Amino acid sequence: MKLRETLITAFAALAIVMTGCRAPKEITYMQGWQDGETHALINMNSIKAKPDDKLTIVVNTDNPELSESLNLATHSYRLGQQTYSGYAPTTSQSQSMSLYTVDPNGNIKFPLIGEIHIEGMTRSEIADYITRELEIKDIAKQPVVIVEWANVAVTVAGEVNAPGRYGLSRDATTLPDVLGMAGDLTIHGLRDNILVVRTENGKTVSYRVDLTDGDKLQNSPVYYVRQNDYIYVEPNNMKKRMATVNGNNVLQASFWVSIASLLTSIAVLVFK
Repeated sequence: MKLRETLITAFAALAIVMTGCRAPKEITYMQGWQDGETHALINMNSIKAKPDDKLTIVVNTDNPELSESLNLATHSYRLGQQTYSGYAPTTSQSQSMSLYTVDPNGNIKFPLIGEIHIEGMTRSEIADYITRELEIKDIAKQPVVIVEWANVAVTVAGEVNAPGRYGLSRDATTLPDVLGMAGDLTIHGLRDNILVVRTENGKTVSYRVDLTDGDKLQNSPVYYVRQNDYIYVEPNNMKKRMATVNGNNVLQASFWVSIASLLTSIAVLVFK
């Protein structure tokens, strides 16, 4: 009698345990970091120019005509303009800065200077280089050079809420920054096995990143992303099983309740 009651109690407890919910440790980011701790930044890299990158370069001088010569503006025209009274046959003009594309050799052609090699330079280094060239060649005195990236972006795919291609507006953008742009990981994304694919020196290199370990994350070579990085968040086993028929039945509460009920019935019959 006692054995039967013990088995029934055990099976009932099993059903309760299997239907209970808990927050897996694998969900929490940057575990191990305590309030007030300091962590030295390692491998801090700013984005550097590479072939096929596009950028805008604006030069301001005290000579308006010289500034216009140094800034290659593109003009676009629009025929007609919508008005409240109808369609007026007027011509409007808009102006924007043209883009410099880094050629396969890492060069661009800049007005009044000629061909310059900028591959491997950051935005500030490119600006300083052009400033020095303008002054050395006695083209302009104390020019102000502003460089901005135009097409620098990364691709985020997999188990994130908003997969897509995201532009980088800062020189030092981190992997958590980019995942935040993509709306963070879904509940089905593996946080301890993020794949980052990067092109380096003509080769494709893959890295694995653990978001749950703060130290490993910050020390990863891909903590700071670069242009054209491909970031893939792999689905967990539950999401993978969704691709198969009844793949997640074993994880459902109803499944374990049924098993516990069946075992309880068998125990009652055996020890009746």
